Amino acid sequence: MKLGIFSKTFERPTLEENLDAVIATGLEVIQFNLTCAALPSLPEAVDLGTAAHIQAACENRHLHMAAVSGTFNMIHPDQEKRQHDIRRFRHLAAMCHFMGTSVITLCTGTRDPIDMWRRHPDNDSPEAWDDLLITMQALVNIAEEFGLELAVEPEPANVISDAVKARQLLDTMRTPRLKVVLDAANLFNPNDGKALTEVVDQALSLLGEHVIMAHAKDYSTVDGFRYRAAGSGELDYEAYIQLLRAYRFNGPLILHGLHESQVPQSVSYLKSLINAM
Repeated sequence: MKLGIFSKTFERPTLEENLDAVIATGLEVIQFNLTCAALPSLPEAVDLGTAAHIQAACENRHLHMAAVSGTFNMIHPDQEKRQHDIRRFRHLAAMCHFMGTSVITLCTGTRDPIDMWRRHPDNDSPEAWDDLLITMQALVNIAEEFGLELAVEPEPANVISDAVKARQLLDTMRTPRLKVVLDAANLFNPNDGKALTEVVDQALSLLGEHVIMAHAKDYSTVDGFRYRAAGSGELDYEAYIQLLRAYRFNGPLILHGLHESQVPQSVSYLKSLINAM
């Protein structure tokens, strides 16, 4: 298990400065976002020149791009917007191998028309599920075309909000192109009375063989539920890492949801745990 980080954690004017900021942390793995190369996350056109430039910049710094973000609202209530985003997603997919990665990460979206991280009651409707399957099939077809894997992350505010729904999606789609990103903090619900270890164990029992990336952020239940930098909250990272290893996870553990000033402390904390086990 190698520790990595979201490239977007570092706001820099150029790609080179962004990647240099990653290298300065001592990490060698990134989850990339095209915004770090002055492009939209979903590009308006295929740009193989920029893709090759990104790959060369990573190779020169011995950085491994574990995945690139392709997140958009897959069940947005505006069907035309969904179709537009699918076309842009295909542009990203066409660039992936030229950037040096074969994995695109996804979140499944919400019926909220403005904020895809805000839960909407219609997320649980049969219509939302049907729209998700239509969008997902289009993305799977694109992944087949370009030889890629799609890694879906369960998010509390999204239509795929937990491990059970992620399992349902895998069973419905039945394709080796579809994988999972697991984030323990996303799975914890302070209102259901379950311990985090129980929740993560259940998630890995359902999804384990399909999990190709894990995320590392934290949470606090003091003064309401809030996400925090890894190691600064209540998440039992020793148990989290032990469970990942028990289920034979060997992908990257990617830091995110933190300010760059918090990176050194989180990196030191997680590296000490990983190296001690």
